[in-house]
Amino acid sequence: MRRPLNSLIESSAYAFYKVLTTHCCAIKLGTLADVYTANKILNAYTRCKELDIARKLFAEVPHRDTVSWNTMIAGFVNCGNLVTACEILKNMKICGFDFDGYTFGSLLKGAASSYRLKVGQQLHSMVVKMGYEENVYAGSALLDMYAKCENVEDAYMVFECLPEPNAVSWNALIAGFSQVGDRSTAFWLLDCMEKEGVRVEDGTFAPLLTLLDDVDFYKLTMQVHDKIIKHGLAFDNTVCNALITSYSECGSIGDARKVFDGAVNMRDLVTWNSMLAAYLFHEKEELGFKLFLDMQRLGFEPDIYTYTSVLSACFEKAHKSHGKSLQAVLIKRGVEYSVPITNALIAMYLKSNNISMEEALNLFESMELKDRVSWNSILTGFSQIGLSEDALKFFGQMRSLMVEIDHYAFSAVLRSCSDLATLQLGRQVHVLAIKSGFETNDFVASALIFMYSKCGIIQDAQKSFEESPKDCSIAWNSIIFGYAQNGQGNIALDLFYLMRDRMVRLDHITFVAVLTACSHIGLVEQGLNFLKSMESDYGIPPRMEHYACAVDLFGRAGQLDEAKALIESMPFKPDSMVWKTLLGACRACGDIELATQVASHLLELEPEEHCTYILLSHMYGHLRRWDEKASVTRLMREKRVKKVPGWSWIEIKNEVHAFNAEDQSHPYCKEIYQLLGFLMEEITSLETDTDLDALTSCFNETGGYYDVKLLNAENF
Repeated sequence: MRRPLNSLIESSAYAFYKVLTTHCCAIKLGTLADVYTANKILNAYTRCKELDIARKLFAEVPHRDTVSWNTMIAGFVNCGNLVTACEILKNMKICGFDFDGYTFGSLLKGAASSYRLKVGQQLHSMVVKMGYEENVYAGSALLDMYAKCENVEDAYMVFECLPEPNAVSWNALIAGFSQVGDRSTAFWLLDCMEKEGVRVEDGTFAPLLTLLDDVDFYKLTMQVHDKIIKHGLAFDNTVCNALITSYSECGSIGDARKVFDGAVNMRDLVTWNSMLAAYLFHEKEELGFKLFLDMQRLGFEPDIYTYTSVLSACFEKAHKSHGKSLQAVLIKRGVEYSVPITNALIAMYLKSNNISMEEALNLFESMELKDRVSWNSILTGFSQIGLSEDALKFFGQMRSLMVEIDHYAFSAVLRSCSDLATLQLGRQVHVLAIKSGFETNDFVASALIFMYSKCGIIQDAQKSFEESPKDCSIAWNSIIFGYAQNGQGNIALDLFYLMRDRMVRLDHITFVAVLTACSHIGLVEQGLNFLKSMESDYGIPPRMEHYACAVDLFGRAGQLDEAKALIESMPFKPDSMVWKTLLGACRACGDIELATQVASHLLELEPEEHCTYILLSHMYGHLRRWDEKASVTRLMREKRVKKVPGWSWIEIKNEVHAFNAEDQSHPYCKEIYQLLGFLMEEITSLETDTDLDALTSCFNETGGYYDVKLLNAENF
């Protein structure tokens, strides 16, 4: 069980008091001249992280030895001050003291923990020069440094030079290859280690289990678990925690829970956090909330990771009340000003609903310290809820305040450029991404592909795809979407087959893109086959969005009965997205009876959503069923639902001009309406078969909900 914070502070204060007492006694008895006594007190001060006092004592010690110098170096390394530790090393050399394996071991540990590869390489040259490359302590530290700096080739070369590698050396090498994701080499090393008769430990299995993070590795995880039991490590804390995470990521929440239950007497805070993360990963929020309460009931005090994990479970609208309650707990415990926790609260408000944007902004403004996550959260929030102009202004503010722009920020601002179809601004952001070295990042490349596709420049989208890394599905999904939405569904499907042939891992988004492509080019049978084969052939169970795509597929083909039958056969209850898709299909096909049924479902799910009322009203009006149209309008008034006008915008000379129905706010409003009036006169003078109803219907379908009055020349 984790000790409370005040208990740790008390024990730390007691340790400091104890060393002060020992120091005073040594001064009184005159034993500081004894190097052993002085080194012991020095070591105690460094363990208490009282480095200033340790440094003063070190300067006063009359007789220093190599241990004295090593103690000071280790103290500064353990406090994360590698620069001062290196300065002490230089002074040690100047004073004529020889380095030993412990000297290099401490410094290499510092280089490893701060990922200072160049410093580590300089130390390596000194190790070789002084003949310590075969020293087990220095050699293992050197190996660990290269491994943690992800230079596994040099780590392996150091390992080969060790005369008798011990378990620490083997574990460091296995951890290094695990860190870079080299699964085959890591498990080969485990096999070699066992054949050499070296005893495996918790540090052997923990890094290996991090590599088992997919359903495909479930059997391998079970085999490793069997090996862990065989070696008597089943109840080791570190191994149990890693097993919980591995089983969870392999898709077996049941096995994760069994490991958790089996570790009942060995659980620490990490064990609880691992199980909590497992529940949330599998979208079992209620079990996660219960676990959060259980751990506190049993005396475990949550840490920042616990709080941020639980807050992430409150993103859904259904759990927003839990989020509010948790925020009150955080305020009560005085941790609400922690940057990671405030960031999690901002994310919770942004993802719960659009109305909470103001609350998220208030939290952001209240932060004394903001990190990149804070800025990116607000930027992404603006982008995701459609406040694209605000997102672009906020991005400009980030740049003016010299906030470091990373791939998350670029992805968000490019999405806003896509939503506004601001091609010139999107290209400027593209140039900035190139200058910053992010153009080949998976997420930035995907956002660039999406932006160019949305602006109709599919050739530039293809160029961005060609320049992107193609080892994961992110860029592939974007380019397939791009071609699908630009009416080139056959090319989109060809890219899907190429993606599959190249063994790029498919995901649920891939099939949304593929079904969209089939829908846009009318491949009903092929699209339906994709839906049916998702789980059987690719191990991806269809989600709500896949059924929505299939409904759209039938709707575009005019097969409303098939669309309705598909919804009725769904393995889960359809959400508003599915019903809205069917309602749109009813409108396109003019089926008012089915549209009325669908609208009733939507009004139950989203009684305040104006789109359903407006669409139904338009359909009744088009069919000249004025009584039903009036009843819909009356219902809107009763429920106080207001029609939100559609917006249009155009980019001219790198400036976005936005308009809505009957807008009078633009500075050139008078000239615009005069020109529109002239155009409407020209249109009405043409002797064509196009009537006004068809024209307004076209506008409604493509540009939002516009009043017929806007198209009447008399209003200009």
